[in-house]
Order: sequence, then C-alpha cells, then structure tokens
Amino acid sequence: MRQEGKLLIFSAPSGAGKTSIVKGVLSRVPNLAFSISACSRAKRPGEKDGVDYYFLSPDAFRQKIEENAFLEWEEVYPGSYYGTLRSEVERIWKQGKHVVFDVDVAGGLNIKTQYPERSLAVFIRPPSLEVLRERLTNRGTESAESLQKRLGKAEKELSCANQFDHVLVNDVLETAIDEACELVKKFV
Repeated sequence: MRQEGKLLIFSAPSGAGKTSIVKGVLSRVPNLAFSISACSRAKRPGEKDGVDYYFLSPDAFRQKIEENAFLEWEEVYPGSYYGTLRSEVERIWKQGKHVVFDVDVAGGLNIKTQYPERSLAVFIRPPSLEVLRERLTNRGTESAESLQKRLGKAEKELSCANQFDHVLVNDVLETAIDEACELVKKFV
C-alpha cells in the first residue's frame, strides 16, 4: 500500500539558512521532492522555467488566484507575486513522494493550516538578530535600506516561531541539517 504524501514545511527569516538546510535534507532523506514555487518576476540569467520557478506574468498569476490554483500565495511587493500551485503538490504526491517547501513564514503557516495532520512545519531560527545581520551583510546583496527592511521583517517573523511544530536554531549548519533530517525521518 502506498503511503499518503506528507508536507514538510521549512520557513525562516531571510538569512537564517533555510535554503541550505532544505538542500541538506533533500540530499540525505529519500523519497522527498522539492516544491517549485511560482512567481511573477522576470527570469534571472541562468534560471529555467519549471526548474527554478514557474514564471508567470502578473496577469497570469492573478488569473490563477481567481481560479483558486494556489495552495498559498503572497503579493510581496505591488505586482510581484510568489506562491505554491496546488498542481505542484499533486504532481509530487503522484510520484509517491513527500513535498518539501522552502517558503516564507506566512506561506508556511498558511500551508500548515490547510493540511494540519499531513504537514510538519519547521521554523529555522538564527542564533540571534546580530548573527542574522552578519549573515545578510556577508551575502553582499543588501543595500543599507534593504538590510533594515529584512531585519524589520525578521523581527516580526521571529514572533511567529511558536506557531510552528518545531523551532530549529541554525547556529552550526551541519548540526542544523542533522537535526532537520531527524525531524523529517520521524515524521514521514
């Protein structure tokens, strides 16, 4: 008998190491597949539709919202949408795999609300806001203004940590990946 598909949700403030942890989990735990998000932004050099994101025009994205095609979605900035297509979850479940999400805090909580019994929601927490500031600064991708915006958003997101099933502190990346793998193996 085939096992019912599960949802493994990883959420965190930007810079907490969520994507690195998700990649580690996907490489170490069998029978998982990554959920590709949809977005309305333009492709960046080297990105591929259906691999990095499902790239939709803002109008096409809004049409899919009207059709209730999204499990969760958000208008991050005016006209800039990101979301998870229901068809993506169904595609992965049809392969007999469990779905792994690398999604923002609001999106993660939204998915958990829709599938409370079938989902494990893990909040990745940085050791401190100061460490988070350092990580974001070391990326070299943030202006002073965008850094302040991200840190302000991070403070709000950190206040939501208690709404997740588990809070995992990413102090040492390898240790955090090991802990995340253990949580996933127990859940699936």
